[in-house]
Amino acid sequence: MKTIDTSITHITPADGNVFADLGFAPDEAAKLKIKAHLMIQLGEWIKQEHLKQEDAAALLQVSRPRVSDVVRGKTNKFTIDALVDMLERAGKRVTVQVI
Repeated sequence: MKTIDTSITHITPADGNVFADLGFAPDEAAKLKIKAHLMIQLGEWIKQEHLKQEDAAALLQVSRPRVSDVVRGKTNKFTIDALVDMLERAGKRVTVQVI
């Protein structure tokens, strides 16, 4: 029986970008990190409000499959603009900070 090496070889720091560590180009990694953060915020809102996907879809003015895509983290199906629009409809204020 083969043994699998489960030792940790790299840890992305909390302020790092896991997408860059996975080999994405810097510009793509930056966009993916932003999308992931916005999607996490939407998912947390849905959980905090105890919403079913159908109810969240109505409030966000999108289809239920779109909510499913958000919850499942399918970043390739969304633009940053679309995610910001949904957060605004959820009553969340989105700001941008450039460091």
